[in-house]
Amino acid sequence: MKILVINPGSTSTKIAVFESEKCAWQTGIRHPDEELGLFERVADQYRYRLEAVERALAESGHALNGFDALAARGGLLKPLEGGTYLIDREMLNDLAECKYGEHASNLGAVIASSLAEKYGLPAYIVDPVSVDEFHDPARFSGLPELPRVSKSHALNMRAVAREAASLKGIPPDWINLVVAHLGSGISVAAFARGKMIDVNNANNEGPFSLERCGGLPSLDLVNLCYSGKYTGEEMAARIVKTGGIYAYLGTRDFAGVEEMVAGGDEKARRVVEAMCYQVAKEIGAMSTVLQGRVDGIVLTGGMAHSRLVVDEITARVSFIAGVLVIPGEKEMEALARGVVRVLTGKEEVKFYGRRPAGSREEKND
Repeated sequence: MKILVINPGSTSTKIAVFESEKCAWQTGIRHPDEELGLFERVADQYRYRLEAVERALAESGHALNGFDALAARGGLLKPLEGGTYLIDREMLNDLAECKYGEHASNLGAVIASSLAEKYGLPAYIVDPVSVDEFHDPARFSGLPELPRVSKSHALNMRAVAREAASLKGIPPDWINLVVAHLGSGISVAAFARGKMIDVNNANNEGPFSLERCGGLPSLDLVNLCYSGKYTGEEMAARIVKTGGIYAYLGTRDFAGVEEMVAGGDEKARRVVEAMCYQVAKEIGAMSTVLQGRVDGIVLTGGMAHSRLVVDEITARVSFIAGVLVIPGEKEMEALARGVVRVLTGKEEVKFYGRRPAGSREEKND
């Protein structure tokens, strides 16, 4: 079973060839700023990135007519339960219109669909950022105009939740976990019997991270917004691109930050400690969502490679449950495995738009 995986990011597009669940080949296509700057909108990059993917595949000797299916990273879509979705026209229309927001990941399904149509292959997305399995209390923010929404690093978090369940010998739909994704943004989620019933939105809630502010003092933020110092665009960038560790230390390079700490930089030590403190607080909060019935705590994402970060967080949360470290991002593997589960009948495919006539799901309605 041969799967082509496509994962567009802000300045690169990762592609990989999987033979069932084993990666046979992978590469990252870099997109220089001067080339991306030629496009007014991210959606306009579609043809440019598609041709780059086709070139890379041709140069590597992987003919598309030899694949069984395509798997693409899901973009900003309507709220969905977790799972593997067949790419359909309604999904493509929403992505083309940027109906739920604009991001490079929106191009994944569009590129995959174009290649799939050309070669007569099925194409899917798996666990997009809009996975929404919230239980009702999680939707209240305190202002009716501002309901909490589920936006997170769902693809990697759900993948490591499955891995943690396997390591613990508990079925994925029976395990209770708190999973913390520690990257340029930080998501901390409560998994109840495999469902992600609460998670902080890494763009405006929870711990600060490498470049995002996380939750901020509300009234002080309002005053800053109206201070005349920043435009709306500048404030948005301040919150999600130039906040967090970057705002305090002037760098997004966490390896460099660790070197600063090791060299005795007291400010760097305090900033890292504060970030880990906030992560631990969020883990504690999510453990109350699970009413203390926590089978394990999982630390994942790029910063989970850091012994400093892992030790700081573990020291504060290990009394809740055992801590399992699964570092890095498993996005490519997660995309391939989601499609393999569907193709082998281990998981039902889901539909974004209208269900095809005669489908099992339609008959069960």
